[in-house]
Amino acid sequence: MISAQEQLKELKRGTHEILPEKDFLAKLEKSVKTGNPLVVKAGFDPTAPDIHLGHTVLIQKMAQFQKLGHTVVFLIGDFTGLVGDPSGKSKTRPQLTRDEVLKNTETYKTQVYKILDPQKTVIRFNSEWLEKMTAYDFVRLASHANVARMLEREDFNRRYKEGQSISLHEFIYPLLQAYDSVALKADVELGGTDQKFNLLMGRQLMQDYQLEPQVCITMPLLEGLDGVQKMSKSLNNYVGVDESPDQIYGKLLSLPDSMMRKYFDLLSSLETQDIENVFAELKAGKRHPKAVKSSFAKEIVERFHSSSLADQAEANFEKVFAKKEVPDEMPEFSQSFGDGMIWIPKLLQDIQFAASTSEGKRLLSQGAVRLDEAVLKEEKVQVEKDKLYVLQCGKRKFARIKFS
Repeated sequence: MISAQEQLKELKRGTHEILPEKDFLAKLEKSVKTGNPLVVKAGFDPTAPDIHLGHTVLIQKMAQFQKLGHTVVFLIGDFTGLVGDPSGKSKTRPQLTRDEVLKNTETYKTQVYKILDPQKTVIRFNSEWLEKMTAYDFVRLASHANVARMLEREDFNRRYKEGQSISLHEFIYPLLQAYDSVALKADVELGGTDQKFNLLMGRQLMQDYQLEPQVCITMPLLEGLDGVQKMSKSLNNYVGVDESPDQIYGKLLSLPDSMMRKYFDLLSSLETQDIENVFAELKAGKRHPKAVKSSFAKEIVERFHSSSLADQAEANFEKVFAKKEVPDEMPEFSQSFGDGMIWIPKLLQDIQFAASTSEGKRLLSQGAVRLDEAVLKEEKVQVEKDKLYVLQCGKRKFARIKFS
């Protein structure tokens, strides 16, 4: 068994803060001595259907705990997802319907197994205990925190000073998340830096319930491909784990040089010393930034797809961008039309190159859509029956379209 000190060194990599570190070391030492694994919890509210690389910073840390023999609980907040986490928000987050939460939940369960070992992962839903609570139970739970403490939160404090609305259910959310730790008797809870208040609330509540308090480990928030804003699908600066190999590879090649080290530290499976060597060679001019990005991009594609598809993605990228050629492989679609005219925004939506016709119109206005290499300006385009066209959207999306 790996010693507690060695585990601590491995698990500290990439973390922002361990609160408190001495308690974490003590828990690891006790685990080594007794042979009992730590219970490591991380909660995810299924507020969107897709998991992106920003989410995987936490999930990879969970995988590290798994490899060291600890019990990882992937907690799906199917109850708290209905409430809405206020962390880092400038206004009240819209609440989801139960159908939306359940649909997103199914997607999460399949995507996390791209990183976590399905045989070693415990998946729990916080509706198991939170739905059983009575109104009296909720009142008792609310008695464990006060308004002054809640208003110490940076986001709540800012909104209060700016006269922004803060709903009572947002005060309840940190307590519900904290109670999850009580229900699971967690030894460790993982979260982003924006979750620090909620994680510490869990530590306090466990003490109130006469349980050994959890250790809180916060992970840095991963900026998106713009290198500025937190990775988010709504900001279109994300890399989704379910995206195609070409999409993942191409997006990561567009990463700003200034973000490369952070992406390596938080996402690469390379040993710390190997990462140090890569960036020492980069600084000395022995490696080109593009080559470093390429090796990283291939590692990520291989993680979520396969090594052969990673090689193919690299070859496709070189063909399209270095040689300005069309990739050999791309999806093919058959589209029907009546009068020979095609409404391009709807076509983009139908083949999932745009989430809506509105987004399709925006892509057209930006000059991002090409048909047989001709930039499209009009929303409606005349096409020929049974001719095979190549449609390009942006730099990386290609499809063959036959109209019939």
